[in-house]
Amino acid sequence: MLKLQGAFTAMITPMKSDCSVDYEGFRKTVKFQLEQGIDGLVPLGTTAETPTLDERPGQEEDQLISIVMEEVRAFENATGKHIPVILGAGSNNTKDAVAYCERAKKAGADAALVVTPYYNKPSKEGICQHFAAVSKVGIPIVVYNIAGRTGVNITTDTLARIAELPNIVGVKEASGNINQMMEVIATIKSKKPDFAVLSGDDALTLPLISVGGDGIISVVSNLAPAAVVEMAHKALEGDFDAARKAHYKLLPFFKAAFVDGNPTSIKYAMSVKGMPSGPCRLPLAEVNDGAKKVIEDALKECGL
Repeated sequence: MLKLQGAFTAMITPMKSDCSVDYEGFRKTVKFQLEQGIDGLVPLGTTAETPTLDERPGQEEDQLISIVMEEVRAFENATGKHIPVILGAGSNNTKDAVAYCERAKKAGADAALVVTPYYNKPSKEGICQHFAAVSKVGIPIVVYNIAGRTGVNITTDTLARIAELPNIVGVKEASGNINQMMEVIATIKSKKPDFAVLSGDDALTLPLISVGGDGIISVVSNLAPAAVVEMAHKALEGDFDAARKAHYKLLPFFKAAFVDGNPTSIKYAMSVKGMPSGPCRLPLAEVNDGAKKVIEDALKECGL
């Protein structure tokens, strides 16, 4: 079973001023992540603005996949270090989710990130059948639980059923509920030690690892991968004094990175630092002036 542990970046999609995809900026972003020691990459997730990207064959999503796989494989060949790529593959249409997982498998991704079907508000049985369908594709699947975006929480008993399916290797837990995360560890990970429990909230990385979790799929690491890696690794090594120090140093930016939504806030922060980012596509609008000040102040306070 694929073992996922450490810090993984939920990658943005850089845009040009006209909101066309900045492919060269994306390539630079991938190289930056790899050079900074990130443990893995998660392109085409929510932070990548996938609802507004062109998914037709050969268009925007396919080109982004091609770039990330090309750069990761070149880095692996040069360093001998394996960098897992977890490709976003979620949909509220099970047939489409299966197709996205097949695309991820064909591209050579290590895993697919599959979110709870959103808007439809399926029952527990419907959620289980959805994941049963994608699990049959034959690529490792990371379940993505984020009720704040989907309208449905995957309860621990439902996740336990899903975890028994073939190819289910972990969960990105973005419920924001540390009690639920501990239940997942106590009832699922205790029986399946390789089942990865990854935080979907930067600020909960340290608390989750301290109770037995495996790391973070991070938004903040778009800008500060080395700092997020350091915090996660120190915690995983049991050096909680150092991990706490890293956590509290980053805490103001953990808050600021979501002050006016995601990825609007992180893209503004990256633009302040001169990194490839650009605007977001509608319906995501530029962060307001108050949020800009919060982000700028947090960057200074954290020394970023």
